[in-house]
Amino acid sequence: MATLSEKIGYGLGDMSSSMFWKIFSYYLPFFYSNIFGLSLDSAALLLLITKLWDAVSDPMMGVLADRTHSRWGRYRPYLLWIAIPFAIVGVLTFTTPEWGESAKLVWAYTTYILMMTVYTAINVPYGAMLGVMTDDTKERTVFSSFRMFFAYGGSFIALAMFEPLCNMFTNHLGASTAQSWQWTMIIIGSLCAIMFFLCFSLTRERVLPTEGSKQSSSIIKDIKSLCGNGPWWILLCAAICALLFNSIRGGAAAYYFQDVVGDDNLLGGSLLLTCALFLSIGEIANMLGVVLAVPVSKAIGKKNTYIAAMLIAGILSLLFFYTPTTIFGCWMMVLLQVLISICAGITFPLLWSMYADVADYAEYRDGVQSTGLIFSSSSMAQKFGGAFGSALILWLLAAYGYDTSECAVQSDQAVYGLKALMSWIPAIGCVLAAAVVFFYPLGEKRVAEISTILAERRSK
Repeated sequence: MATLSEKIGYGLGDMSSSMFWKIFSYYLPFFYSNIFGLSLDSAALLLLITKLWDAVSDPMMGVLADRTHSRWGRYRPYLLWIAIPFAIVGVLTFTTPEWGESAKLVWAYTTYILMMTVYTAINVPYGAMLGVMTDDTKERTVFSSFRMFFAYGGSFIALAMFEPLCNMFTNHLGASTAQSWQWTMIIIGSLCAIMFFLCFSLTRERVLPTEGSKQSSSIIKDIKSLCGNGPWWILLCAAICALLFNSIRGGAAAYYFQDVVGDDNLLGGSLLLTCALFLSIGEIANMLGVVLAVPVSKAIGKKNTYIAAMLIAGILSLLFFYTPTTIFGCWMMVLLQVLISICAGITFPLLWSMYADVADYAEYRDGVQSTGLIFSSSSMAQKFGGAFGSALILWLLAAYGYDTSECAVQSDQAVYGLKALMSWIPAIGCVLAAAVVFFYPLGEKRVAEISTILAERRSK
């Protein structure tokens, strides 16, 4: 039985990752188009290419991690080795050099590709640790819930402090807008590195390969097992659809609040609904959803819980389209954000826990323990969903005639596009994710049977 400190330690790892991930997802498109100075088309292509490379590199990292041997285990050492590069490259990504357009474009590609590579190098092994810290499927759901609770907590911290820090550096220390973004990332990057060090110190790898299923030296065998793993394909598709839902809503929020809500953001008195407050409320609600994931999934099963949460999130997302920019409308936005985020918070720990079950299924069926490769697929799905989500935001904005010039007044068509990005398009992602998971075959009874068989093998 794992200790509470180990569960907290494991959660700190995704708290660190999520602080960067949410800033990239929610603010990087805005940064590249409105601060760094790229055109919408150039920024969209940049985000697509770099994140697609990042997605492709995930399985490579999974294969490498599976074959790593150290006194700390296969996956844990990467938390120690990559923590500082993770922080440094994150700062460089949000650095705006005073160069010409072509040179700045090269800088943007170089730094973001490096950022995504470093993110992969630390996050893929971190995710794979869930499969080797315990072999109990219920305990894995608890670990996964701690992970997601801390992840949303990290997202809340990052989003709550990001704009205030930028404003402080600009208004009180005389920094330019570009400098304020860079200095803010120095603070956040330092916190992220410290949390990865703590995660390394507090966690342990316990589960060894079963007799007869030692790590294969054949990458081809591992990939063949992966490609023939039906439950893996189902979760891969579901994760891509879910990330389209999350990345589009989050990435469009900064544009939505600047150009749709604007100054009509009163909640009453002097209380304002800003983008930072809206996103931060969502992270708190995500944390509540994570807490609910364990008891609800125990009552009706992981699969049924995931499907129900996604369908409810989709319906609520559609309602967002019809909220007016009035005091009543702003309160409706808050309520919908809370409910949608609770549903999203329920789904993610279940998805990670199901990936661990899929890894056991592969070991049971093929005698191949490729936990890192399987978990890297989940990270790959995140990158694919995030890549297309971020690029789709910018492409649709361009198609709807969005004007990136300072103090621009957007056309009715552009405003309609922003509303769709916050409602109809994410709702489609929700429905697709629920439809795919409907065919997931590893229910609680089947997972328990597999766990019993693997436990018998390990006891020999």
